[in-house]
Amino acid sequence: MKIIACLGNPGKKYAGNRHNVGMIAGMEIARKYSIVINKKEHDAITGNGTIEGYDCLFVLPQTYMNNSGIAVQKVLSYYKETPENLIVLHDEIELQFGHVKMKFGGGHKGHNGIRSIQQHLGTPDFYRIRIGVGRPHDDTPVAEYVLSDFTTEEKNHLHELTHTVHAILVDWLKASQ
Repeated sequence: MKIIACLGNPGKKYAGNRHNVGMIAGMEIARKYSIVINKKEHDAITGNGTIEGYDCLFVLPQTYMNNSGIAVQKVLSYYKETPENLIVLHDEIELQFGHVKMKFGGGHKGHNGIRSIQQHLGTPDFYRIRIGVGRPHDDTPVAEYVLSDFTTEEKNHLHELTHTVHAILVDWLKASQ
C-alpha cells in the first residue's frame, strides 16, 4: 500500500491557507477516485481506496503542521509500511505559485512539517511532491505568509495545480511498482 500524507493544519480556520495546499490537493485527488477521508486514527483522518489500480491510504495529520511526523510515523508503523512507500504533499515557498516538483530525500529547507516527519521516521528518504506557494512579495514574515489564505487569483488556479500534483502522483505510483 502507498501512503499519501497530505500536510496542513486541521480546522476551518486554516482550510484556505497556503500551508494547507497539501491537504487541499490531496482531498481533491481523493474525491476524483471516490475515496472518502473520514476515519479518525493515529492522530490523523484517513481514507483508503485505489488510484489507477494502486492501493493507497490518504493521511491528513491532525497534529498541526509542525508535528506532522507524529501521525505519519504512527500510520507507517501500524500498517507496517516503509518510508519508500510514503509520499508527502506539501507547500513549498522556494517554488513559485503554480510550480510543482517531485523530490526524494534531502533536507527539509526549514519546512517544519517535513522536519518533523524526518525526525519521527529517522530518515529523510521518502518521496515528496513540493507544491509551490511562492515567497511573500513584501516584508511579511514567512510564517504569517504561509498561514494566510490564497488570493482570489490563486484560488482560481488551485484546480490546475491539483491536476499537476495528480499527474506526478500517478507517475510515482506506476514507477514504484
